Amino acid sequence: MRSIRYSRSRGSRRSEINMTPLIDMVFILLIFFIVTTSFVRESGVDVERPSAESVETKEKANVLLGLTSDGQIFVEGRPLDIRSVRAYMERFLAEVPNGSVVIVADKESSTGNAVQVLDQCRMAGVKNISIAARKQ
Repeated sequence: MRSIRYSRSRGSRRSEINMTPLIDMVFILLIFFIVTTSFVRESGVDVERPSAESVETKEKANVLLGLTSDGQIFVEGRPLDIRSVRAYMERFLAEVPNGSVVIVADKESSTGNAVQVLDQCRMAGVKNISIAARKQ
């Protein structure tokens, strides 16, 4: 008789699933993916890129500097003065030490403006700089 009572009390026991470790793991994964995600900063301006035969696709560009035909410079949709490009790039390199920059210049923009932007990026310490073009 005693064994019957023991099995009844054991069968009425409710089991629960502890959700705390599962929620902790989900938050840890979320934080991991947020931290490791590379965010692309768009230039924020539409330009007509020049065409070239030797175009190579660049997988990762952290900052796109837009240069319009009238010499305006745009980063993330905001206009930027040529004197501010170097300071902006220095701040960018402080955040992303091995960051890359792509200059998206309009085909009607002057070469002098593109060279000035390129020079400011180099003086800020950017090592990986490219100029965007479209494939012919």
